[in-house]
Amino acid sequence: MNCFRITLIAFAALLMLGCGASKQSLTRKADSTPKREFRGAWIQTVGQSRYQQMNSAAMKYYLSEMVRKLDEAGINALIFQVRPEADAFYKSSFEPWSRFLTGTQGKAPDDPDFDPLAFIINECHKRGMELHAWLNPYRVKTNINNPLAPDHIYWKYPERFVQYGNQLYFEPGLPENRSFICDVVRDIVSRYDVDAIHMDDYFYPYPIAGTPFPDDNSFNMYAASQGFSPGQRADWRRNNVNLLIQQIKYTIAGTKPWVRFGISPFGIYRNKRNTPDGSGSDTNGLENYGDLYADIKLWVEKGWVDYNLPQLYWEMGHERADYTTLLRWWNANNFERPLYIGQDLQRSMDRNELDTKIRQSREMPFVNGNCYWYGYLILENSGGVADALKTGAHRAKALIPAYTHLHKGRPDKVKKLTQVFMEDMHFLAWEHQNQPQNPETARQFVVYRFRAGEKADINRAENIVAVTPDNFFVLPYEGGRNEYTYAVTALDAFKNEGKAVKIKVRL
Repeated sequence: MNCFRITLIAFAALLMLGCGASKQSLTRKADSTPKREFRGAWIQTVGQSRYQQMNSAAMKYYLSEMVRKLDEAGINALIFQVRPEADAFYKSSFEPWSRFLTGTQGKAPDDPDFDPLAFIINECHKRGMELHAWLNPYRVKTNINNPLAPDHIYWKYPERFVQYGNQLYFEPGLPENRSFICDVVRDIVSRYDVDAIHMDDYFYPYPIAGTPFPDDNSFNMYAASQGFSPGQRADWRRNNVNLLIQQIKYTIAGTKPWVRFGISPFGIYRNKRNTPDGSGSDTNGLENYGDLYADIKLWVEKGWVDYNLPQLYWEMGHERADYTTLLRWWNANNFERPLYIGQDLQRSMDRNELDTKIRQSREMPFVNGNCYWYGYLILENSGGVADALKTGAHRAKALIPAYTHLHKGRPDKVKKLTQVFMEDMHFLAWEHQNQPQNPETARQFVVYRFRAGEKADINRAENIVAVTPDNFFVLPYEGGRNEYTYAVTALDAFKNEGKAVKIKVRL
């Protein structure tokens, strides 16, 4: 299937609801080694000083080690923040280099050829991991006193920005701001081999008590023509964010339809007491719908996002927002899109709850994995968390869940799988259909190993030894004493898996 046809199908799918009604909160027996499971880690750059202390050579080493350590801890998706303050951790013609990268906004890295985003994508893909480019849509300054680069868009259109508290934001009610944000997204997706665009919980800013958000001008300008009365400002704000999310999804689908769009919302969609039909969660805290004007349930229901990753950062038994209560609520309201759970590593480790939370997530039939905040704790093996993941919840490799709502099929199986002997090593090699612009062909390969006499069942995660973009795999040498069966499958850009091809080898 060519990319043009895929694009048309993607757009057609977006125009259909096809998402079903809310499901009952069921449970299943937890699989301790699931073959398909999202295992993400957030690496934020906002507020970080570590990068600006490195030159380009040191940063390459640091990023390479970051990916290695996450991979060894079982992480298969790195969510890396590339746009912390309407600036960039990549070469951009729309926004300046980030101050968190070089110390001064607009200042380029010392090596003019170094592009951090391109580098970390390559490092992830070499190890069979995904890279999700994490963008903050509206934030421009985390502190109003932070200087902006001379070429920042603010200086050209200051009327398109508002100060709220001590921070500066794009005004969400302005159509031209939505268009600019989509231009940034299109630029990233078209020029970089990202697996997904990711946004977290920062839409309209967290409310400041006693301080209304200053959007009178845009409300007076657009609300009435959009069908909102003076008393419907909250609905109008939600619609502004709805329009942004929809427009971003269409932007991605029209550029590279295999690239996903994921949202990681605040952990409470809506409290039951605030919903007329009682459909909210049995919680009592800040909420997406009423406080951040983020209607994540609608976005999933409409198919505007490809995965939903709510941040369930509370402990089990929390009196206002119990983890287990929220887990079950999201499980019952996923609308047939991949659902992952955001875990607070430090809080979970402090209370010795991490293993239990992961097990509970695996008991939910509509939950497909977890993502960990804050990812630097894994890099530092803080409290032994990396070791615990390696030997516990992540002791077997896992593949990213297939995005079958985008494309359901199988890439062709590999051909001419053979064992190659060299003087100092031997390895498996195979051929495949190489069409980089066709997302339905092989992008990665999964290598499985089975002992002599063991059933070659590729559904068992314990038998995965590698996920690689290469069409070869170096075999360990064991003196020629042991016989194994190896199997190789192909994964397409949507993570659909092809049929296995097997070979017996003696190592």
